[in-house]
Amino acid sequence: MKTHTTNYFDTFIQAAADFKGDESMRPVAKEKKTVAQMQYDLIANDPYHYTSDEVLFKIHAERNGITLSQEKQARTNFFSKGQACLRASPLTKNYGFGIHANAQGRVALYGIETDTYQKMVDDPHITQVKAMKSKR
Repeated sequence: MKTHTTNYFDTFIQAAADFKGDESMRPVAKEKKTVAQMQYDLIANDPYHYTSDEVLFKIHAERNGITLSQEKQARTNFFSKGQACLRASPLTKNYGFGIHANAQGRVALYGIETDTYQKMVDDPHITQVKAMKSKR
């Protein structure tokens, strides 16, 4: 069975070109956590700890009630078909964040208003990709 991945290496995912704000925004807390909140909590609270695959699967497992004993098979099934990568994340599309994946594929968030965001964009050693637009 083929295994797909969403991981990037030495890559910066820039905020969507159609993001209208001047600053990034933390996703608003709701009674039932949104995907944006879950991604933000994982990545912002532990920068460069998780890969994209780990973030996406952790959220999938939590939202679908996958237990520890089911995790290995569920992960195999999840990555047996292509998944949307973090270029399609609401954090990059709607909340004004860039996501950097380091050489090990581990990710961190940077708001568009930060100096680090601009340094990432200007770094010739980092592959640049744009987030998906929020509207077609």
